[in-house]
Parts: sequence; C-alpha cells; structure tokens
Amino acid sequence: MTTRKYDDSPGFGSLYAKTVKATLRRAEYEPDSDGLTLELPQATVDQDHLAAYREVTGFAAGPVLPVTYPHVLAFPLHLDLMSDPSFPYKPMGIVHLANTITQLRPIPMHADLDIRVHSGPERPHPKGTIFDIESEVRVFNELVWTGSTTLLSRSPGDPSAHADLLPDPELDASAWWDLRGNLGRRYAAASGDRNPIHLFKLTAQAFGFPRQIAHGMWAKAASLASLQRAKGLPDAFAVRVDFRKPLLLPSRVQFGYKVGTNETDFALYDEKHTLTHLIGKLTAP
Repeated sequence: MTTRKYDDSPGFGSLYAKTVKATLRRAEYEPDSDGLTLELPQATVDQDHLAAYREVTGFAAGPVLPVTYPHVLAFPLHLDLMSDPSFPYKPMGIVHLANTITQLRPIPMHADLDIRVHSGPERPHPKGTIFDIESEVRVFNELVWTGSTTLLSRSPGDPSAHADLLPDPELDASAWWDLRGNLGRRYAAASGDRNPIHLFKLTAQAFGFPRQIAHGMWAKAASLASLQRAKGLPDAFAVRVDFRKPLLLPSRVQFGYKVGTNETDFALYDEKHTLTHLIGKLTAP
C-alpha cells in the first residue's frame, strides 16, 4: 500500500478542482490495486475554526475536541483520496449512507494529531457498490479516534445484497429544532464541505433536490451535542448514524433519544414525525 504524507492540510480550492476533474475522467481507467493511504502527521487545531464549529453544531466550549471534529480535520484527505487517479469511483454523485466514530479517549484541544485516511474494501448494495473511507487519529503514537464513512457509488446493483441498517427505534420527541435556510452555508464555512446540494436552492435543484439540504455530519454533530447537554457523553464510546431521508432547509425537526444500560438510541424526524432523517446508536463499553 502506498502512503502519501503532507506537511499541511490540502487546500479546498485545489481539492474541489481535482474532484471535478476526477468526475470527468474516463470510466475505463485502471485503478491502483495496492491502495493508497494519506497521512497528515502533525495536524494542529485552529482555535478560531474550532470555535466556529462549536457554534454551528451546538457543542459547548471545553478542554477537549467535540467527538465529531476530527472528521472535519480528516475531510480534506477524504477529498484528496477520492479524487486521486487510483480511486475506483467518480467522487461527485457519491451518496453518504452512514458514519461510525469510535472515541477511545477524549482528545485535548491543543494536541498535535497524526491523521491517516484510506479506503476500505467494496461490497455489493441493492443500488450499486458501497465502500468505507477509514480515518484514524493518533496522539503521541496512541490511537485515540477512528471514523468510518460509508459511501454508495450508484450503479446497477445486486437486488439480493444485504443493506446493513440500524433498526428504527420508537422514540418520542424531546426537542424541536428550527433550522434556517443558511445552515448549510454556515456549516460549510466551518467544515469545508461545500457540496452545492447544501448551499442554495438553485444549486441543490441542479442535483434534483427541491431546495438545499443539511449536511449529514452536521445532523450527527448536533445530535451528539444535544445528548451531551442533556446527559453528558462518556470518555470512550462508539456512535453510528444512518442517514435516511434528506433534511431540507429551512425546516423544523424533532429530536428524540432513549437511554439504555450501555446504549443510547437517538433520531431526527420531520415536524410531523412521519419522515426519519437520521437514526443513531451510541454504545459505551
């Protein structure tokens, strides 16, 4: 497996240009069968950027990073990986199905981070092929955080393939959130994810949506921030979310959760509780 190291995080301007170029490439190219790992060995946290991320997601200030923040730091490497000529799928049009994060211990907000990203094995899906972008974060050579982003490349799928889904929990609403139309632009500024489906009505309509939609990772972060305010979060835990129906902006949504012995189920629904936007499960050791 080839490893590419960076002295600094790749800039988003060049990354999005590479993403467009990669989407236009010919379909018959030959990918690198050995795979590619991208590493940013000395990532530092910009404290102003962190404050903006906390503000848009709802995480309170504190001495450790929000559990979802390392995903934001790894995201430029995700884009660079998916736009590399060795990557077997065209990046634009890929659908984000799920995300799993495992925090082994809290990460100090001033720590230097070693971030590594690679792609996992593909597998069939009823609507195409799915694969994972795997991220790891180390502090002083200790693995402290992992993330798995599950993505779908649409194509004629395998109707017999098993779609791995979280079960739908029975949850009552514990809070209602009023989401403004500019939420996608605010989260894009804090995360770097400027996919046009999240920004404006016109740019979202170009991709078949009636208006802009919220980022899935914003919904996950806001849900966990809400749980943290309500009941606190353990130091070590795993949390998976499945993204179901797109969350149109502006919108009013219901957030609900249920605490078990070692698990917490949570979900985001539309205002009438008829559509499910996100389902999540937090598991503590």
